[in-house]
Amino acid sequence: MDSLYKRLGGAPAIKAAVDVFYGKVLADDRIRHFFDGVDMERQRTKQRGFLTMVTGGPNAYTGQNMRDGHRALVARGLNDSHVDAVIELLGATLKELGVSDADIGDVAALANSVRDDVLGRAEAA
Repeated sequence: MDSLYKRLGGAPAIKAAVDVFYGKVLADDRIRHFFDGVDMERQRTKQRGFLTMVTGGPNAYTGQNMRDGHRALVARGLNDSHVDAVIELLGATLKELGVSDADIGDVAALANSVRDDVLGRAEAA
């Protein structure tokens, strides 16, 4: 069976998804403030690398781990409602790009799998 990365359409599809996704993020009142002052081209590059890695593509991700990468945002109030908004916008982006509901569900599951790290919650014992 093909990796999720291949089912999504590989590098061109990841690039398109990230570009559309951040357009939605920056227009969304719930979360856009977290990107004030962020170099969005750098952010898009990091996100492409991360999504490529977690969906089974070539691992070129060089960013921080989820806990460290989001620590400052958690200090600014990042919470579950914001993670939910991100997952919602990512799903809408993938739907817009013609991704199957099953693959959108797999991407949402991946996003949910890092929720506790993103929000800096204690790891389960």
